[in-house]
Amino acid sequence: MIGFYDYTVILTYVSLASSVIGMTQAIHGRFKAAVVLLAFSGLCDMFDGKIARTKKNRSDDAKAFGIQIDSLCDVVCFGAFPALICYLLGVRGFLGMTVIALYCVASVIRLAFFNVMEMNNALITEEGEKFYRGLPITSMAVALPLVFMIQFFVPDRVFVVCLYLLLLVVGLLFIVDFRFRKPSNLTLAFLVSAITAALVLMLLYTRYPIHIRRAPMISQIFKSFR
Repeated sequence: MIGFYDYTVILTYVSLASSVIGMTQAIHGRFKAAVVLLAFSGLCDMFDGKIARTKKNRSDDAKAFGIQIDSLCDVVCFGAFPALICYLLGVRGFLGMTVIALYCVASVIRLAFFNVMEMNNALITEEGEKFYRGLPITSMAVALPLVFMIQFFVPDRVFVVCLYLLLLVVGLLFIVDFRFRKPSNLTLAFLVSAITAALVLMLLYTRYPIHIRRAPMISQIFKSFR
């Protein structure tokens, strides 16, 4: 079997599985479950690198494999998955498709650029501090759950506009060249606590009233081409 099999990549695969399951939930209109699974994928991604670095005897090939597999999973988890959620929530039409496409293209560019910089050890200062160039793609796992909470306080149309802006702004920040300091453990703990609190409130005390038109069944799609 090809690949590298050890505990350093398990959390990355868990993140991917969470997002794939989340996609199925979003398709069936279970948006709360989808948002929770997106946040969980982000949580896994925050710590998979820390876990991988605990293994001191990894070969160069195993390290390179870890970088590539992490980015490939991130394309699904924080590129395609959020785009699908936003589409199902109302980001539609020519403008919506344009925004979604730009977001996905920007996410791929951001990940490919990160891989190049990471392999060249170009994301570390002379003082030894690590940083990102552009907004990390995992940020969408924080931004979308927070924006999702807005829906409970504003009209549906305003909420959909917020989704358009979210995809556009976050996608742009993926590829804008600025330094973003890598979060400390304290910052990560604060983010995890804040998102967890928001998700708990969402699950316990709110309802999701947006009426989503069901997608046509496969048989109906084929009939439309006859």
